Amino acid sequence: MGSSSSSRNKIPNAQELMRQTGFSSAHLLRLHDRFESLDRDNRGYLSPDDFEALGGLAMNPIGGRIIEAFFSSGQDTVDFSSFVRILAHFRPTDRNRNKEGTQQELPSSRTRKLKFAFQLYDLDRDGKISREELLQVLRAMLGLQVTEEQLQSIAERAIQEADLDKDDAISFDEFKKSLEKMDIDTKMSVSFLK
Repeated sequence: MGSSSSSRNKIPNAQELMRQTGFSSAHLLRLHDRFESLDRDNRGYLSPDDFEALGGLAMNPIGGRIIEAFFSSGQDTVDFSSFVRILAHFRPTDRNRNKEGTQQELPSSRTRKLKFAFQLYDLDRDGKISREELLQVLRAMLGLQVTEEQLQSIAERAIQEADLDKDDAISFDEFKKSLEKMDIDTKMSVSFLK
């Protein structure tokens, strides 16, 4: 335990990060090692170019949107703490934590996972997914596999089914409601932390 504690000392705000994200000390150490391997120039932060070196993201049709999610509006770098907070969205939901309501909602909660997914579609960050935004994401994800007419039909049906207030866009609450039967924990969890 002493070596784990001393190793954790190289991570700034380790205790606070563990409390905020639900990651264990061992997870933080692995994430710190990963962060350092991405930070090839030892600057203490990552830029979008550092993420593009990840093969899986380069192959992902919405990899650019995922990379953008790591950066706050107007920022072009991310430090270790922010890196960990974003990755916490992909932790499996810990159903035993937060039962008494005394802790803040973890990033791995269903609602926070859905908010993260919503922002990947809400390209202009106005709090709504417009038909055009949905089409842009569908084009990126499906590319040449379907015709433009099929894409239009998919977007139209998604808007019709999810748009409860009939404003021709999908709000976060509508997005959340439309996905209430989907197993978000399975879809948005990464097992690389086990």
